[in-house]
Amino acid sequence: MVANGRQESIPARKTKIVACAVVVEELRSRLPAEVECETLDFGLHRSPEQLHGKLQETIDNSAGYQNIVLAYGLCGMSVIGLRSESATLILPRADDCIAVFLGSRKAYLKQQNDFPGTLFLSKGWIEGRIDDTNPTEVIYQDLLKKYGEQKAKRILSVYLARQPLRHYRRLACITTASETDLDHYKGIARRRATDLGLAYVEIPGSTAFIDKIAAGAWDDEFIVVRPGRSISFDDFWQDADRTTPPHGMSQLAGK
Repeated sequence: MVANGRQESIPARKTKIVACAVVVEELRSRLPAEVECETLDFGLHRSPEQLHGKLQETIDNSAGYQNIVLAYGLCGMSVIGLRSESATLILPRADDCIAVFLGSRKAYLKQQNDFPGTLFLSKGWIEGRIDDTNPTEVIYQDLLKKYGEQKAKRILSVYLARQPLRHYRRLACITTASETDLDHYKGIARRRATDLGLAYVEIPGSTAFIDKIAAGAWDDEFIVVRPGRSISFDDFWQDADRTTPPHGMSQLAGK
């Protein structure tokens, strides 16, 4: 926590961290041994309602803590409405964990503005969600068995024209220097870009958000919600009535 301009360590037994499996590798290596960190399954992102329910259940079951840090972003609105009657909730002011890996919302919005049509991946995203299978090929082979070559190609062309990824132009793999076995994950990301017909680039990430979570340095990049109040959309977009959140607020690959 930051007090009088000085960064203080998280008080032992007073703070619990609830983290998505996507960010936990970077986070655990930075945490003091006495700080509890509970990891939730990345698969919960497939349903914002399920993720919301699991987060609220975890908060409710975390009695006795002064602070509960959620290592999540807005994540498809899944954190909206979360509350604790006894603990202060703290979470990054970020749209999703891509902003967390880039180090700030500012960096995230710059990427969205400078390179619209980008699909982001990271090592954590790959571990939680992506395999080596070409999804288009799987769909085509299934259609081929059912309808034959001519009709399968026609159905697939209609599907590809309608599916959300048609708006994407490049796939960006975010990496940080402290991650391990990166060549393997870069290879998966590069193959996925080829499968989807996207240009492939690599972007150096930042551990700034992760470092602040681990150190309890909850500055203005974080939302701090006192006991008895629910997390609201205005906490993320305080000028939401005057601005439009960027396209891609919820990372498509996590849906």
